[in-house]
This record gives sequence, structure tokens and C-alpha cells, in this order.
Amino acid sequence: MCDARPVFATPARFPYADEVVVDWPHRSLSQTAVDSRTAVCVLTHDAKFDIPLLRLALDLPVGYVGALGSRRTHDERLRLLSEAGVSDEQLAGLHSPIGLDLGARTPEETAVSITAEIIAHTNRGTGRPLSRATGPIHRPLPPLKPHRPVEVPMPPNVLHDRRRLRRRHRSAEG
Repeated sequence: MCDARPVFATPARFPYADEVVVDWPHRSLSQTAVDSRTAVCVLTHDAKFDIPLLRLALDLPVGYVGALGSRRTHDERLRLLSEAGVSDEQLAGLHSPIGLDLGARTPEETAVSITAEIIAHTNRGTGRPLSRATGPIHRPLPPLKPHRPVEVPMPPNVLHDRRRLRRRHRSAEG
């Protein structure tokens, strides 16, 4: 979990996160090994965070890129990404608004909706109710793409800043 705002990126708010990072999300992603199993979910509703992160994520070999927001926000986001040089082909890979239509109202239900879409996309599922589908319930899994992590090089000062932020976060916990 990554957020540039220390008030939001706290272990208390995300007790089950493997890691809580205080950094600009696009800088954090640029220092993260990714592959076809990686899902990038943008949940901020703030273009200053969303656009740089999505621009990078759509250019990486990740398995899923999605962004939370209304349809109006999505249209504006597409405009901004296009102006930032993201191709139409890359934009077609963006899942937005993120999630399957489950009628979600709570944050927990929204999380299930997003997770369901990631699973359906990964396994090439339809997201339709099984009661309305025909054929076998358990289809053969699609072949997996090679899982070669990709490191995006960043200047050493950015890596140093990120490590310093992590240490500061860990020392605040203990």
C-alpha cells in the first residue's frame, strides 16, 4: 500500500498490508519489481497522484491496471492520460471505473468488487453468475505469461528517500 500522504499511509489504517509506504505512488512503483501477476489499483481520486502512476503502470508488463472513480472522473482521467502521451492502445488496458457491478456500497464490498474483477481478468472469466452460464464451471486455466520481474531504474536519491521514509515509518510503529 502506498500513499504520499503520511496521514493516510499508516499501518493502523492498513493492518493487513504487507508493506505501507509513504512515497509518491509512481516513484514507489518505479522501484518495485513487477510481472504479469502484478495488479495496480489506483484509489485516490486525485489527478496529481493518479496520472503519473497510471502513465507508468500502463507502460509496465503488469497483469492488471485499474482506477476507482465515477464515469465522469474516468472520462477526465482518459483525457489527461492522452495529453500525457499515453496511447489509445495503452488506455484500452485501463480498467476504470474499477470493479465488477456487485451493487457494492461499503468499502469492504467495494474491495470484493475490485478483487472479483482482478480474478476474472486474470483467469479470463466473464464475471457472469454461474447460474446463467453453460458448460463446465471449472475451465482450464489460461497459460501464464513468464514471470520475469522488471526493475525500473531510478536515480539513487529516490531510492534513498524511499528507504528513509520506510525506516521513519517503522520507527514510529515501534
